[in-house]
Amino acid sequence: MAEALEEIDEAIVAGADIVELRIDFLRDFIAARDVRVLLDACSVPCIVTYRPTWEGGQYKGDEQHRLSVLWTAVELGAAYVDCELRAAGHFFAAAPNGVRERSTTKIILSSHNYDDVPSEVELDEIHAQCVVAGADIVKIAAMVKDITQIARLENLLARAKSATGHKTIVLGMGEAGQVSRLLAAKFGSFLTFGALRSGAESAPGQPTLSQLRDIYRLQKQSTNTKVMGVIGNPISQSKSPVLHNISLEAAGLDACYVPLLVSDIRKFLSTPLFVSDSFTGFSVTIPHKESAVMCCEELDPVAKKIGAVNTLVRLPNGKFKGYNTDYSAAVRAIERAYTSHLDGDMRDSETILRGKTIVVVGAGGAGRSLAFGAAFKGAGKIIIANRSFERAKALAAACGGEAVALDELRDGALKGDVLANTTSLGMYPDSVDETPVPKEALQAAGFKVVFDAVYNPLETRLLREAKECGCTQASGLDMFVGQAAQQFELFTGKKAAESLMRKAVLADMGLDYLVNP
Repeated sequence: MAEALEEIDEAIVAGADIVELRIDFLRDFIAARDVRVLLDACSVPCIVTYRPTWEGGQYKGDEQHRLSVLWTAVELGAAYVDCELRAAGHFFAAAPNGVRERSTTKIILSSHNYDDVPSEVELDEIHAQCVVAGADIVKIAAMVKDITQIARLENLLARAKSATGHKTIVLGMGEAGQVSRLLAAKFGSFLTFGALRSGAESAPGQPTLSQLRDIYRLQKQSTNTKVMGVIGNPISQSKSPVLHNISLEAAGLDACYVPLLVSDIRKFLSTPLFVSDSFTGFSVTIPHKESAVMCCEELDPVAKKIGAVNTLVRLPNGKFKGYNTDYSAAVRAIERAYTSHLDGDMRDSETILRGKTIVVVGAGGAGRSLAFGAAFKGAGKIIIANRSFERAKALAAACGGEAVALDELRDGALKGDVLANTTSLGMYPDSVDETPVPKEALQAAGFKVVFDAVYNPLETRLLREAKECGCTQASGLDMFVGQAAQQFELFTGKKAAESLMRKAVLADMGLDYLVNP
């Protein structure tokens, strides 16, 4: 109880509009005493929920006791009480005489499916059952296994609004369903839930209160809010929402940028919800950059030549035009680092890669971007090292380079001026202790500059060991911010606030001290 009371205060101070009291989590709970204490502690409306284990909660006791506690909350004036649809008949039958008629408490009838998202017909049936059973508000939560299933939940909201007018809450559980929570206000859900902090989620895929308010600006969303997002798999580590949303706010735009866990980009881009007028463009990251090319009706000439797309901009006909902003941002970061290594004038950096040997690790979308970028800048030799030698050969043939086995690079047999890692090896959280090229090979190769496209952590093991070998680091953060700024301008037609973007990413990574005053 002491912890619960502290967290009620914490939630209110942090800006929650409603506080849910999950009393099934309380130890030594005595309803006659504790329900009133909890309600009195809430200066904002609250939802009293006593979730049983058979619906994903913690309560294992007598059902009649559980339902009587919920009615105690009604009698004491709780703004909302949440009861499961499966228990609705027993719940209403257990109501003390005249209590519901006298009360202003709204009854939420909820249905949870922890396995899958029901079909649209089944969702309509669940919603109708809740209404018939006596719900003031309907709540449906379902585990989203593929992001395209979210369309079923959002279509339900639209139908419910036009058919019954009942306030409805829909929640996509799991990481693939998170966008339904982040855009809850736009889609018209009565509310959405946020955890007080990361690790304190009451359901899978639940964002934090601060993310909902500060990053995704939930309370400023409307049906007119435009949406952009980053398509990838994995996607939870992406900082793109942090820098794009702060730029959207700075530009005064009614828009929101969200993470999108996508396993099949073609399927995603054929879902009407995600190609509607509301969705104006997408960033594309691992592993979809090459597949995205096939999803475009038009291609920017550079993107076409590279064969990889990291930006999709919606055309008036609903189709997409593809761009590549990776190559210029990556090359620019390397040029600046190389100029710095030579203590040269930054004005001369545009030509500094001419005639140099560039070794690219990786042959995916980012590798293609960097290899072609080096070719555009007149590199004397481009070497592609990749785990799949066949993919390395294909990229080398396309950009006029040379393919080598990754082991040849790791063994220290190669020499070069610049090493550029475009793989995800070294990325937080799964491979931070790994490196694509061991320190001994860096020393043997004689690289002047080492670039890592990974920006989280800011200094990867590869960059740290490169510095120890006397190489100048080219940060993936510079590339990340640079390519995002170009994307922002393609999405919105407005100039991006690059310094604000960089500051936001560093702050989100807990590296505020690296921001220039």
